[in-house]
Amino acid sequence: MKTVFHLSPCALLAMSGIAQAQDAAPPDVAPYILTTLLFLVGGFLVFWMAAGFAMLEAGLVRSKNVTMQLTKNVALFSLAATMYYLTGFGLMYPADWTVAGVLGPLFSPTVLDAVGLTADDAALDYASAGSDFFFQLMFCATTASIVSGTLAERIKLWPFLGFTVLLTGFIYPIEASWQWGGGWLADAGFSDFAGSTLVHAAGGFAALAGAIVLGPRIGRYPGGRAVPMPGSNLALATLGTFILWLGWFGFNGASQLAAGTVGDISDVSRIFANTNAAAAGGALAALALTQLVYGKVDLTMVLNGALAGLVSITAEPLMPSLGGATLIGAVGGGIVVFAVPMLDRLRIDDVVGAIPVHLLAGIWGTMAVPLTNDAASFGAQSLGLLAVGGFVFATSLAAWLVIDRLTGLRASPEDEIAGLDVAELGMEAYPEFARGQ
Repeated sequence: MKTVFHLSPCALLAMSGIAQAQDAAPPDVAPYILTTLLFLVGGFLVFWMAAGFAMLEAGLVRSKNVTMQLTKNVALFSLAATMYYLTGFGLMYPADWTVAGVLGPLFSPTVLDAVGLTADDAALDYASAGSDFFFQLMFCATTASIVSGTLAERIKLWPFLGFTVLLTGFIYPIEASWQWGGGWLADAGFSDFAGSTLVHAAGGFAALAGAIVLGPRIGRYPGGRAVPMPGSNLALATLGTFILWLGWFGFNGASQLAAGTVGDISDVSRIFANTNAAAAGGALAALALTQLVYGKVDLTMVLNGALAGLVSITAEPLMPSLGGATLIGAVGGGIVVFAVPMLDRLRIDDVVGAIPVHLLAGIWGTMAVPLTNDAASFGAQSLGLLAVGGFVFATSLAAWLVIDRLTGLRASPEDEIAGLDVAELGMEAYPEFARGQ
C-alpha cells in the first residue's frame, strides 16, 4: 500500500524558492581565499628572510662593522617597502605597455582593495590586491639585501641607501616586469618560476657593479695575495642561514600563485620538498669539496653552499624529482667552492660570498630549467639572462658611478680601519668586548 502525500500551495511555493536559490548559487570564493592566504603566509616567510640576511651578514663581517650591517638591513627593507608602494609595484605590473601605462605608476602609488570588499567586487580568480602587493614586495626587498653583504665594511651608509632607492623603486621592478608583469621575456618563452635570475642574479649583478666601483677592503689583497678576514660570529651566520632556508619555503612555495585546487596544493608541497632537497645537496657538496680541496671543512662554504642550492632550485622548483633537485643544488654548492677563489684572483672583494651564491648559482639554476621543464629552452633562458644581467649591471654601474661622483661611496681609510660602527654610527655591537671588559 502506497502512502500518498498531498502538498499545500504554500509548500509548493517554498520548494520553488529553494530550487531558484539553488539555481543562483553563490560564487565560489574558496580559490580567492586560499590563494590570498598562500600569499600572506608566503609573504611573511619571505619577510623573515630579512632577519636571515641580517644575521648572516652580522656573523660574516668583523666585529667593528656589525652595527652598520644591521642598520643597513633594517633601512633597506624599509626603503624597499616605501619605494615599491610608490613606484615599484605599478612599474612591475603596468596596466598596459603604452607610454602612459608604464609612466603612470610614477604618479599613482599602489592602492589596496576597499575596506570590507565583497565577493561581488573581488577578482575571485586570483587573490586580494593587498596580499599580492605584500608578497611581491618581499622579493623586491630580497634583491636589495643581496647587495648589502658584498659591499660591507667599506661603503658609507647614505650612498648605499641612495642606491637602494634606485634599485627597489626602478631597476628591479622594470626588469621583473619583463617576465612576471607579462612583458616581452614572458612572450619569448623565458622561464623563471621564483626568481633565480629576476631576483638573485639581478641582486648579484648589482652587487658586482658596486664591488668593481668600490674596490677591495684595505689589506685584503696585499701584493696580489688574498688575506682572509674572518667574520665575527659564525653562530650568527649559521642562524642566518637556517632562517633563510626556512624563508625560502615561502619564496618558492607561494610562487605557485594559486591554492584553490587539489593540484595547486599538491604542487606547493612538491615545491617545498624540492626546495629543501636542493639546499641539502648544496650544503653536502660544499662539505665534501672543501674537505677534498682544502683538507678541512670550511663552515662558511657549507653555509653558502646551502644558500647556493636554494638559489639554484628557485628558477624551477616544481618539475624536478627529489633526486634531480638534490643534484641541481649540489652543483650550486660546488660553484661556490670554486668561485670564491676565482673572485679573489680577480681582486673582487665580496665579503659574504653573495656573488657566487646569488649571481653564479642563479645563472646555473636558470640554465638548468630546460633539463626538467620541456616547455623551456636554452635559447630563451640565455636571452633572459643576457637581458636582465645586461640591464641591471649597466644601470647599477651607472648609478654607482654617479653616486660616487656626487657624494663618494667609500669611507675614508681612517674610518674603514677604525670600523664603520664607530666612525659612522657612534656605537658598537659588542662594546664590552671592544673595550676589553
